[in-house]
Amino acid sequence: MSGVTTPQEQETWTIAELGDEFHVTHRTIRHYEELGLISPERRGTVRVFHKRDRTRLALILRGKRIGFPLDEIRTIIDMYDQTPGEEGQLVYLLEQIAARRTDLLQRRADIDQTLRDLADVEHRCHSDLHDLRGH
Repeated sequence: MSGVTTPQEQETWTIAELGDEFHVTHRTIRHYEELGLISPERRGTVRVFHKRDRTRLALILRGKRIGFPLDEIRTIIDMYDQTPGEEGQLVYLLEQIAARRTDLLQRRADIDQTLRDLADVEHRCHSDLHDLRGH
């Protein structure tokens, strides 16, 4: 063993360590704390983050990456600690994923239609310009 502790093996983290690990600002982490999404221990003015906080931060950031709003992320991660626990959390998450997928597919279809409409208008503009120039 090298004696080096990986982030996953640590017991506690500072705000700087979490910020560096997850590539987020201290302000972002404090914002999540203000919203009650994470709740680090306070030792005077120092925030001490435990494994639960680190896990929750990872889940928050993953949820943000796939487009969930913070209120949905809160619901999902809070469900783990409540009845029906992990099973209920997973069922709810699957429902949210399906809804998000449906929304994204509709947006894709709308974008594809808009691109086709733009191509049609562009083609007509080129044609009209060609006619105006007498070519």
